[in-house]
Amino acid sequence: MRILVQKFGGTSLSSPQARTRVIEHIRRELDREYRLVVVVSAMGRKGEPYATDTLLEWSERNGNGLPLRERDLLLCCGEIISATTLCSLLRHEGITATVLTGAQAGFITDNQFGNARILDVKPERVKTELEKVQVVIVTGFQGQTESGELTTLGRGGSDTSATALGAALRAEMVDIYTDVNGILTADPRIVEDARSLSQVSYTEICNMAYQGAKVIHPRAVEIAMQSLIPVRVRSTFADGEGTLVTKPDGFQDVPAGIVDRFVTGVAYVSNITQISVDCDRTEGLQLKVFKAMAEQSISVDFINVTQAGVVYTVFDQDSEKAIFALQELNLKPKSLSGCAKVSVIGGGINGVPGIMAQIVEALSDYDIPILQSADSNTTIWVLVKKEDMVQALRALHRKFELHR
Repeated sequence: MRILVQKFGGTSLSSPQARTRVIEHIRRELDREYRLVVVVSAMGRKGEPYATDTLLEWSERNGNGLPLRERDLLLCCGEIISATTLCSLLRHEGITATVLTGAQAGFITDNQFGNARILDVKPERVKTELEKVQVVIVTGFQGQTESGELTTLGRGGSDTSATALGAALRAEMVDIYTDVNGILTADPRIVEDARSLSQVSYTEICNMAYQGAKVIHPRAVEIAMQSLIPVRVRSTFADGEGTLVTKPDGFQDVPAGIVDRFVTGVAYVSNITQISVDCDRTEGLQLKVFKAMAEQSISVDFINVTQAGVVYTVFDQDSEKAIFALQELNLKPKSLSGCAKVSVIGGGINGVPGIMAQIVEALSDYDIPILQSADSNTTIWVLVKKEDMVQALRALHRKFELHR
């Protein structure tokens, strides 16, 4: 049995025209003799009747008193509506289909309601149903604890459901359908000449996702990478192949003479605050600072620790709480709000001299000061003022010729 997993997001299911395109993609793959597992998100986005955020707003307007367990029960409704709607449309078109919830499809999770982690996927029921029908529709974003409680997987959970199911079923491919035609070198709303990438590695797209590119959730990529399941990111509204995500030695049709590329894309995260605390002979400064952040459940990023002190970032909405917590320890933090983290990402960065020099040169040409920097094997980050972010992204995209 040749199995293909398709995942359709909220925008892919939000209108009759979009749902028609979904059915066309399903029929095309059936004609190629695949058995299909179709993972769906809740229909639409905030403000539309069955979207996840709309269900959350409904709860808030009606007492705002749901515990996390009961909130997960409510949120599961969105995907069930999507799945049953698609099932009805497919059967009307003469395509046999059935619906399974995340629990029925075999997703076992821990009990962190609202942000559960997948412990195991037992896809026997899915395999059984594939023997009977052409399409098994699975509600994404959902699971069940070992004691039978329904859970949700948090933001991007349907992507994670799709790749986890693809791995469990040993599918040939997982197709993630979105409203953009694959993975781009930059956000096209900011960089006009951003172009589509035909192929990227798991590591590259995982870093792009973590650094602000919202095409696919990084948890989903990590699962695909661990199981070596190829993933394609495609547009619901076009017929192109999109972007293939795979391991580097799985790349196909690389033009002659091109061995590697240093930089794949640029991404950003905005609305962050830089906090610095000087050592000033404070015993155990580093422990005090980061323990205080942990106790306040504040996520920290872009961390530099030296003998002179610590520098790190938090989201703007957490900055006031973070500064107050440090002042309670008699520390004297300095803060700079309204910053943005700009990331240069590429599997070929590691060990290549001159990449940082090119970054500095590109930003210097536009008098953009670098407030902080850090790097890893595949990513170099620079912190800039938010008002410089757009120009920084465009300058770096141009410097590394990502438009070519």
